[in-house]
Amino acid sequence: MNHDAYSDDYLRGILRRVRTIAIVGASENWNRPSYFAMKYLQTKGYRVIPVNPGASVPEILREKVYKSLAEIPDAIDMVDIFRRSEEAAAIVDAAIAKGAKVVWMQIGVRDDAAARKAEAAGLEVVMNRCPKIEYSRLCGELGWSGVNTGIISAKRRRL
Repeated sequence: MNHDAYSDDYLRGILRRVRTIAIVGASENWNRPSYFAMKYLQTKGYRVIPVNPGASVPEILREKVYKSLAEIPDAIDMVDIFRRSEEAAAIVDAAIAKGAKVVWMQIGVRDDAAARKAEAAGLEVVMNRCPKIEYSRLCGELGWSGVNTGIISAKRRRL
């Protein structure tokens, strides 16, 4: 897999298949990118479970906050990593142990060795991308996020 360029079909396929996403590094602060991404993905029909060992609140956006992936009682389709690149390897190990199908590393997060390990375990991997941005780009949404999708249409598209 070339992690420098993902095809739209690859990203679209992941976003179509996953239903439950764990965001590691979810924040209770409404003005943080992880909070906004979580809220956006919820509006698109995903169940998004926040993971933050230091959270000072029991819930974020009506979902219980867990201290680790292992504590989540439900199956997880995708783990979205909102942590530094140095922390990605341990999170990938936890995602593999949890039985996740996809590891998605946010913008600025990249660990090629962790990606190879995840792929060897059968997981799909995306690095240095945001699922919120990719979802809106692939659907032609021109939101306030400032993403120039290159798609101009009056008709709303669905994944």
